[in-house]
Amino acid sequence: MSQELKTELCDLLGCRYPIVQTAMGWVADAGLVAATSNAGGFGFLAGATIAPDKLEAEILKVMALTDRPFGLNFHMWQPNAAQVIDLVIKYSQRIRAVSFGRGPDKATIRRFKQAKVLCMPTVGALKHAQKAIELGADIVTIQGGEGGGHTGSVPTSILLPQVLDAVKVPVVAAGGFHDGRGLAAALGYGAVGIAMGTRFLMTSDSPVPVNTKKHYVAVNDTARIRVSYAVDGMPQRHIDNDYLLRLEADSGLGRVLTALQCAWKWKAQTGMSTGHMLRTAARALREDGMSVAQTLMAANAPMVIQRSIVDGKPEEGVLPSGQVAAVIGELNSCADVIREIVSQAHERLAAIAALSRTQDLQHDKQY
Repeated sequence: MSQELKTELCDLLGCRYPIVQTAMGWVADAGLVAATSNAGGFGFLAGATIAPDKLEAEILKVMALTDRPFGLNFHMWQPNAAQVIDLVIKYSQRIRAVSFGRGPDKATIRRFKQAKVLCMPTVGALKHAQKAIELGADIVTIQGGEGGGHTGSVPTSILLPQVLDAVKVPVVAAGGFHDGRGLAAALGYGAVGIAMGTRFLMTSDSPVPVNTKKHYVAVNDTARIRVSYAVDGMPQRHIDNDYLLRLEADSGLGRVLTALQCAWKWKAQTGMSTGHMLRTAARALREDGMSVAQTLMAANAPMVIQRSIVDGKPEEGVLPSGQVAAVIGELNSCADVIREIVSQAHERLAAIAALSRTQDLQHDKQY
């Protein structure tokens, strides 16, 4: 018999359990999103890495594979950001939430709110959470430094209570979660649920090629899942491999040349115009305080991740990963993963409740 585990997040997103699958580029496709949502979680489709001419079809595929609500992730710097926003509004009866890093402006958020679509940005610092809420975020996902891909330096155990004490919107915890003990702990802190990326990447429902998944399963030392600035000039957590070491050993000029090659490929793949690419780079320099080198290197990440995650050539690309990969030793289905997390969370929450009751009884006997 299945167990219920309902929080405010479940009411907001329309899911059975407070477990969110994050929008990993090229990983969170229609199949993974539907598998997550059918299992009782809430899946985000990775709209940032889906070609503009295929995005609507991928949304319709999710809708055909599950009758549950789901989310869509995007970035305002995408050349097709306007298309994404229009599609979210068009399918707002099924797309319950949008997630993003670089957030939309107040006017766009107002459009989402009018369509009853929740804004659920992911942030890695308190100031970014506060800024997102100021713009109109309904829920914030905070990712601690244990998380994969772009990440900050503050661990979840410090960042989560810091944000919970400072904001009044529901908070979802991410970075370092993979089992029911983590879910119980997050709820104990005061979060309304957890979000996981690596845990869902490492499932049988994930579209990542088997050859690449083997690298994730094989790693068993968290020291091998480390932060590097070599990919795009920003801190990103990856599984250590020879390709990452070569990037780090390359000269500054070599990295810039590689970045320019990647930028041209990424431009062709996304349909981004030269003007749009230059405007995006200028905005990064002006608003984010990125250096010229970092801005040039930003195109590296999509292409070198694609080689391993899509093409199945892990030796020729990088492997973004949270530290939890080191403690995951098998590739179960999303349904099995979620079922086990919920069962374990119930056990831990029941044990804590029993401990509290025992202490109350002992106190009563003393008086």
